[in-house]
Amino acid sequence: MRYILLFVLFVSALSCAQDKRPIAGTTEFQKKINSEYKDATTSPLKDKDRKTFKGLDFFKFDSTYIVKATFKRTPNESVFQMKTTTDRLPEYVKYGEISFELQGETHQLNIYQNQGLIKEEGYEDYLFLPFLDLTNGEESYGGGRYIDMRIPESNELIIDFNTAYNPYCAYNEKYSCPIVPRENYIDLKVKAGVKAFKKH
Repeated sequence: MRYILLFVLFVSALSCAQDKRPIAGTTEFQKKINSEYKDATTSPLKDKDRKTFKGLDFFKFDSTYIVKATFKRTPNESVFQMKTTTDRLPEYVKYGEISFELQGETHQLNIYQNQGLIKEEGYEDYLFLPFLDLTNGEESYGGGRYIDMRIPESNELIIDFNTAYNPYCAYNEKYSCPIVPRENYIDLKVKAGVKAFKKH
């Protein structure tokens, strides 16, 4: 009887250890996003997908996708309603333009500020960088990806494309996600950040 009890306790402990698997990821960003998606309180995943979730698929970290960009503030822009995947029309303003070199070519993107989000504590200096590239619909989500940014203190900022992530709509159609403006298209493959979601 004693051995049976010990066996039961061992199996139970082993099961708990498996439930507490270390968070997948090779960078701080990857571990953080995987942790959020695994947690039922912060995950955009459907319940059935979250229960089998082991981690997102990422492009291999590549330091060449960390670029220094020139930031130009555009102070006279008007507030506009950004289209989303639903009827929701959140108010944004084009906050500035950023230009950078990647794979030997110069690229320019617009960076935006959500007029509702900046009223929330901790997001006063938040900027939104959505972009499209040639991996969309193949290796990455078809609707493009996003990068979270902060207002720089100078006319330069660092863009880390390894932190590019999918809109929540890539995982669950119940979400309303901003549609990437066509002018934010990078005419090359940005093989960095989160890949297209594949259900395992």
